[in-house]
Amino acid sequence: MNDTGPLVLGPLLRYAGESSATVWVETRDRATVTLSAFGRQWSESTFTVHGHHYALLVLEDLEPGSSSEYEVAIDGEVVWPEPEPRFPGLPPSRIHALVKTRPTKMAFGSCRTSVPHDAEGNASNGVDALRAYAFHLSRTSPTEWPHLVCFLGDQVYADETSEAMQEFIASRRSLDEPPWEELKDYLEYAHLYRLAWSDPLNRWLLSTLPSAMIFDDHDIRDDWNTSLDWHREMNAKPWWHDRIVGGLASYWVYQHAGNLSPEALREDEIWQLIAAHRDSGATDELDLTETLDAFAERVDKHPDTYRWSYSRNLGESHLVVVDSRAARVLDPDHRSILDDAEMEWLDGELHGDVDHLFIGTSLPFLLAQGIHDLEAINEAMSEGAFGKRIEPWGERMRRAVDLEHWAAFQEGFAKVLQMVVEVARGERGRPPGTITFLSGDVHNSYVTEIDHDQLGPGASRVVQAVCSPIRNPLPRQARVAQALLARGLNRPLQWLVSHTKRVPDAPLNWRITEGPWFDNTLATLEVRGRGLVLRWDTGVVRGEAFDAPELHQVSRIAIH
Repeated sequence: MNDTGPLVLGPLLRYAGESSATVWVETRDRATVTLSAFGRQWSESTFTVHGHHYALLVLEDLEPGSSSEYEVAIDGEVVWPEPEPRFPGLPPSRIHALVKTRPTKMAFGSCRTSVPHDAEGNASNGVDALRAYAFHLSRTSPTEWPHLVCFLGDQVYADETSEAMQEFIASRRSLDEPPWEELKDYLEYAHLYRLAWSDPLNRWLLSTLPSAMIFDDHDIRDDWNTSLDWHREMNAKPWWHDRIVGGLASYWVYQHAGNLSPEALREDEIWQLIAAHRDSGATDELDLTETLDAFAERVDKHPDTYRWSYSRNLGESHLVVVDSRAARVLDPDHRSILDDAEMEWLDGELHGDVDHLFIGTSLPFLLAQGIHDLEAINEAMSEGAFGKRIEPWGERMRRAVDLEHWAAFQEGFAKVLQMVVEVARGERGRPPGTITFLSGDVHNSYVTEIDHDQLGPGASRVVQAVCSPIRNPLPRQARVAQALLARGLNRPLQWLVSHTKRVPDAPLNWRITEGPWFDNTLATLEVRGRGLVLRWDTGVVRGEAFDAPELHQVSRIAIH
């Protein structure tokens, strides 16, 4: 990590559209940050949160299809590219403006732990697929690079910390007191992001590939918002307030602000404060500490007052990234994975008249059918459909085996599925070639497809591509158990659901067409006309060549 220079973290190229881009940095001190590219310069003063300093530079009026190397200066001193690179031979960081007619190419995946990239770290957590992908891209032409990388949850693990993170925690407080080795507050989150994004190879990748991100539970804590009982239990813990406030405030700074286009930023309540301070001509550094803490506390208590979901136009395709964690309604009488405001917004974003529609959601929308039915049955149990004596067992079962995906919120699942079917059948504009869910979370990768005959002639292919983990593999015993569970539950639970009115029957059939694979992988998709090519790659280290991880194909699938 950069321990002495003025640039603490970044630059991260976050958004890139046809005529605009955003670049994020964290600096050591209050500063003016200047980015030079396309023969122009853009400057921003930093804002501060809990003593950390940040800037998000918004580049506008770019020429579609243009490409430029860039450099970053802090108070006039060029800090990127690094004067003394820690990983020699990496190409210069670049900004590529999109072209509407250029077919989309996107990398995606989820679940990445931050442990060292040495023999010990690789033995415990496997080779980092993102790092192997970075090394691979550094040796290919920029024309072959994807247009963005979409991170679908668990970018950081606040509840499963590395030795390096624990050393930092121990320098501030005792590990023998709650929350022990887990994160406590904003300052610990800031250090965790630094650990996650400081490796030279990954740092270069994030500086040159635009990134879209959404949280999942481990960004905050395992099983985040699984149920009302979980929510009440966590809020009773004396350390939870600082944790959830620090987690959501840091998420806005490190992940969410960069997800937004310049147009969406102008509508964001926190960004409006930054812009107003800048435009006022004020000479002091804007301190957002109290504002962001109050904001985080509010949106945790009242999720319908802010939307973490967002969308991006990718040439002729459309990407919608859905928050399936913070927007949940946990009231047992009206459970939904999305609140009414979020559902209404999503309804407006799911439309045709695009070549392909991509829906990013950290939790798989289409589980193996047997597990889907198990989660639907469990929800009915928890709501008393099988009697009050069974109800507590439903809650215990839900939390014991993580039955908290879309299938465990049947009302919301049915609404979104209906929207997707309407898009596929051309009821919301010209049907796309594919409607593709991009998901993570489950620590295995697979492809699912809805039975196309049920959608009718001329309808879109509706598929789901799951890529998980990037770096956090399941133990071998868990892999076997998960695979057997998915297969073994299918027929008996389908029979049970079909013979009871207490559990809604799935309106359509789907099946796993490829997988599962349990490797650490990063997936890529490439638009090919009305179809897609999907690929999963893993990292391999030969001997002690830890800084030259090879990229090996796990699977390649064409969808026509």
